[in-house]
Order: sequence, then C-alpha cells, then structure tokens
Amino acid sequence: MGAARPHTLEPPVSDQAATRFQTFAEFYPFYLGEHANRTCRRLHFVGTSLGLGCFIAAAARVQPSLILVGLLLGYGFAWVGHFGFEKNKPASFKQPLYSLMGDWLMWWQILTRRIPF
Repeated sequence: MGAARPHTLEPPVSDQAATRFQTFAEFYPFYLGEHANRTCRRLHFVGTSLGLGCFIAAAARVQPSLILVGLLLGYGFAWVGHFGFEKNKPASFKQPLYSLMGDWLMWWQILTRRIPF
C-alpha cells in the first residue's frame, strides 16, 4: 500500500482525478491531497473513531441499530470536513471502496503519528 514512503498532504491537480485510479496505491496520494486541511483530517479521525466505537458496541451488545449510528457519525463528520473546510466533494462519491480504505489507512497513520493531527 505504499505505507513506507512519505505522503504529501497537498491538494490534487483535479477533482476529476479520482475516477482514473486503477489501484489503491495510485489512489491514496490523491486521497491524502483531498484531506490537506487539518480540520478536515481531524473531523475524519473523530468520525471514524466514533464509528468504530459504535461498531464495537453493536457487536458487544448485539444491537445492530448502532451500526447505522456509526455510519452516520463517520460520514457526517467527514462530509462536514469536506464541504465546510476542505471545500471539495468526498472521494467516496466516485471511488467508494478506495475511499473507505483510505479512511482507515489515514486514521491509522494519524493514530501512529505518520500524518499530522
């Protein structure tokens, strides 16, 4: 996944670029560029963390409705980050699988301090 090389958090050249990627390794630098704004990254991290907590609680309590809450929190925080701070459209609209993978990799890299929080 290219985890060993440094990543840039610079905005991409074009919003249309998300449609041309064939592999996640090609997509991830674009994804990071779509998250150059620190507040947007922070909102993603918080939303993903809350979503993960809801998924764990759903499994522990056998309460499937918490899965929906987790999805709403995760995407809600992310979309506020994109529309309110980053001023772009979430990559999940064009590359949903790669975007989900990018969310989790970015979350992990923020958690492990490879990407600034």
